[in-house]
Amino acid sequence: MKLEGIHHITCITGDAPRNVDFYARLMGLRLVKKSVNQDDPTVYHLFFGDEDGAPGNDLTFFEYPGARPGRAGTGMIHRIVWRVGSSDAVAFWEERLGGEGVSTERENGSLVFKDPEGLEHELAVRDVPDAPLIAHSSEVPDEHALQGFDTVCAYTADPERSRPLLEEALGFERTEGDEWEARGSERGGRVRYEVNTERGAPGAGTVHHVAWASHMDDQIEWRERVAHLGAQPTPVIDRYWFRSVYFREPSGVLFEVATMGPGFTVDEPIETLGERLTLPPDYEPFRERLEQVLTPLPDTRQWRAAPAERN
Repeated sequence: MKLEGIHHITCITGDAPRNVDFYARLMGLRLVKKSVNQDDPTVYHLFFGDEDGAPGNDLTFFEYPGARPGRAGTGMIHRIVWRVGSSDAVAFWEERLGGEGVSTERENGSLVFKDPEGLEHELAVRDVPDAPLIAHSSEVPDEHALQGFDTVCAYTADPERSRPLLEEALGFERTEGDEWEARGSERGGRVRYEVNTERGAPGAGTVHHVAWASHMDDQIEWRERVAHLGAQPTPVIDRYWFRSVYFREPSGVLFEVATMGPGFTVDEPIETLGERLTLPPDYEPFRERLEQVLTPLPDTRQWRAAPAERN
């Protein structure tokens, strides 16, 4: 029984229109689901990903309009590492981001930058067998597209505190230093710890949690394993497009074990994913009220590549 790398990463934004412009236009991701936070349905939950909305390339955001900027500290993820296909892709992104006024920095062959609210990203070339998960953008050639998550970087007071739960409960393997990998039969993803004892402040531009991908039939056992190691997992929560179990690992990072299904196409066709507000059935009676309070968003269809233009 193995986890299949990172399922999704959920963050916070205070400005959904700017967020959509940055990730759907500039970064070339597909808005694959436009929904609401199921714990607070008056705010968006936006899902950006690859062409099919597959686990492994889902960056999601809760929008709290006007939220103050946050700051990553101990027990929080402070950087998201994405895979790209080549050094040419890194150069493409350096030019594209720079042309939009986004400051970038080279770091051991990778490209590091921040989104408009300070969320830090790294684009890296990785030699892994995982199939690339790409979106077809009208502005980003397929060969330079983001290919999925590689690593989340988290702050902790002591990385060794997290080791027993990672290795014994979740089946991670230590790769080097304070880095561990969850690798299944199809995909892998890593968490890297860096020592930092400063307190953080949740807010816009910070990561809320990271979800690790589970096969549908394994989730209950994963929950039992983390409980046995002393974590306090939630019950299984039905998020309609997947099922979730949440817990804090010993360094304080909020983890989720999310199932790789049913998937985003259970309630809208793949051709039009993310083009309209989609609500789980329990929230459908509130559609009219929610549409009145949610922030108007740009139409992302303008940044999608037509089928004939796709590589």
